[in-house]
Amino acid sequence: MIQRIHSLLYKSTIVLSIFAVTSCSGPSESERDHLVFRYNEHSNIPTLDPAFARNPQIIWPTNQLYNGLVQLDDSLNIKPDIAKRWEVNDSTATYTFYLRDDVYFHKNKAFGAKETRKVVASDFTYSFDRLTDENVASSGSWVMQNVASYRAVNDTTLVIQLKQPFPAFLGLLSMRYCSVVPKEAVEHYGTEFRRNPVGTGPFQFKLWEENVKLVLRKNPLYFETDAEGHKLPYLEAVAITFLPDKQSEFLQFVQGKLDFLNSLDNSYKDEILTTTGQLQKNYKDDFYLIKGPFLNTEYLGFFMDSESPEIQSKALRQAINYGFDRSKMVTYLRNGVGIPATHGFIPKGLPGYETIEGYDHNPALARQLIAQYKAETGDERPEIVIGTNSQYLDLCEYIQRELQKLGIAVSIDVVPPSTLRQMKSSGELDIFRASWIADYPDAENYLSLFYSPNFTPNGPNYTHFKSAVFDSLYQRSLTLSNIEDRKVLYTKMDSIVISEAPIVPLFYDMAVRFVNKKVSGLGINPQNFLILKRVKKEK
Repeated sequence: MIQRIHSLLYKSTIVLSIFAVTSCSGPSESERDHLVFRYNEHSNIPTLDPAFARNPQIIWPTNQLYNGLVQLDDSLNIKPDIAKRWEVNDSTATYTFYLRDDVYFHKNKAFGAKETRKVVASDFTYSFDRLTDENVASSGSWVMQNVASYRAVNDTTLVIQLKQPFPAFLGLLSMRYCSVVPKEAVEHYGTEFRRNPVGTGPFQFKLWEENVKLVLRKNPLYFETDAEGHKLPYLEAVAITFLPDKQSEFLQFVQGKLDFLNSLDNSYKDEILTTTGQLQKNYKDDFYLIKGPFLNTEYLGFFMDSESPEIQSKALRQAINYGFDRSKMVTYLRNGVGIPATHGFIPKGLPGYETIEGYDHNPALARQLIAQYKAETGDERPEIVIGTNSQYLDLCEYIQRELQKLGIAVSIDVVPPSTLRQMKSSGELDIFRASWIADYPDAENYLSLFYSPNFTPNGPNYTHFKSAVFDSLYQRSLTLSNIEDRKVLYTKMDSIVISEAPIVPLFYDMAVRFVNKKVSGLGINPQNFLILKRVKKEK
């Protein structure tokens, strides 16, 4: 216990000492504290190279360091970034981007005596080349799989041609993988570019002591302004600590040493939130809560190639879907943080959500379907096994209790997260607990999980669901650029998935942020990305 307290005190001094790094000289820490935004990342950040920005702990800091052709607002609308406008030729699947001519890379010794230079279209062709370079081995290489060619017409015009139409392409370009990086810096730092990032973003790299602290400073050359014409960002610095323990992170936040806390952990959920998902009374004076849809569907998946009669029975799969109360599950096990998944697989926040009727709690109908299963198979004692990791054990135990009341015997196989991922991909689990977080903001990303050519391990179809009608609709949706037209097909596809029940949707997740009242302008978005260029702090 004493050792843990000493460790916590040591980490506290790190948070406080970051100011010494982020400030220059003169004014005291208390006078400049409002210019530094502090947050904690309890997972390790392995790289600051956007070509490897595959998860939130990398995406969050790289969002501050880099820009791409386009960006998303908090409602997931595609907006200009370095590209001030673009044209799309549907007949040839050609995208022409017209770039700003006032965007500069961060000052860095890699540029020699000039220290920086303007971004030009050929910087994007170089950055895209890196994504597909086998020697780089970027985790984002798949982003370019539908791209036939790209070329810089001149310094401010970039043309990208696709192999075939893909309406979600612009959303794909908003991913951090598609950030622009300078050839000079990549070649100068080589493999060390991962810890010497050079981009165009609102903040630039200052220092990184891995697993201890990461500091970013305001980029004085940043090109974006607010509605009144004031240069962004408002903050002088971003300071990130790496407390691995979420309880320690929570303590730092409550003490005012962190400016916000992301997500809800079981270790403190009852302390900070009521059972209805509201901020507890004793925290309301100092903090505020932001909640919003998060593009993540939590579900159970059935491996449709299983030889188990329970898995092969559509009636039993539907009975499981009707057999438990999702609203109670979210209220009592998630403190109201989440939206009961009583519609389709597409989550709230994307076109296609809430347009179909899914499964709600109906024990009478569930019993009828179980009786149908028994009559069809002669199996009087249906049994299933759910594979999960320890983080979701409470949800699976709740489902277990509810289904056992209906006469379905349920066992739970708890395995480490890495083992669960491997077994899910290789079809070793008849039923598995899973989630799907959107890579890009289009419902196609969710429906791709049920397209038969995407059977794992070649794609994300973990259930091995196959439907000729679904596949035909999916292929047709790729040819439609108008979102309203695609929405009609998305609804039909989602309806097929719900009817055939290769999955059990549990809940659509919510992004949750606990924020110090000194902070304004933070916002929230359905991808739960951290955007700090418009954030302010009071003294």
